[in-house]
Amino acid sequence: MPAESKADQAYRILREGLSRGDFLPGHRLVIDQLVRAHDISSVPWREAIRRLEAERWVEVIPNAGAVVRPVGEDERRSTMRILARLEPLAIALAADRLTPTDLVQARELNADARRALADFDAPRHAALVRELRALLRSHCPDARLAEMVDEEALRLELADRIAPAHAPGRVAASFDEHTELLDLIVGDALPVRIEAVAREHLERTIEAFEAARPATVAP
Repeated sequence: MPAESKADQAYRILREGLSRGDFLPGHRLVIDQLVRAHDISSVPWREAIRRLEAERWVEVIPNAGAVVRPVGEDERRSTMRILARLEPLAIALAADRLTPTDLVQARELNADARRALADFDAPRHAALVRELRALLRSHCPDARLAEMVDEEALRLELADRIAPAHAPGRVAASFDEHTELLDLIVGDALPVRIEAVAREHLERTIEAFEAARPATVAP
């Protein structure tokens, strides 16, 4: 296996930072700071930033430099619709590959999410739900599909970290819906059934999100 290039290393560091939430929308990626922090020269960082710009994670603003792109409401809705189509398929394809340990962990994450909700800890609840859904699709055998879902899930996560989506009633419903999904997986339901139920859950969230949006006032 060839050694990782400096540009690839810089790209990986930035992508991992995005995934951890180190770089939120609006965060400036200052090359001089990155050079000092990671002992990688400026050229690989510029290459990595150009790559992130092409992938729509970063925008280069005149006189400001590279900034993590904000996710607007239209992009958020688009991302939610994409996930509603792709993630259920990834979960369905992964279902029969989940181990007993995975399923125990999934139950525990769902229970922890319910406790976080009871404690009015919305950020922890959201993080646990993201972890649960990532676990359910983690063994998806279609690498390209898995990568696409992970990309869109991260984009939605960045949007939610800045301005959480308001979908009345959906947070409270998530525990029962995930329990239903886990019961189907444990019960060896057909993949088409698992996919349909997972999609129904996400489509209900989209409907609640759209219903909660302020009505547009005509000029």
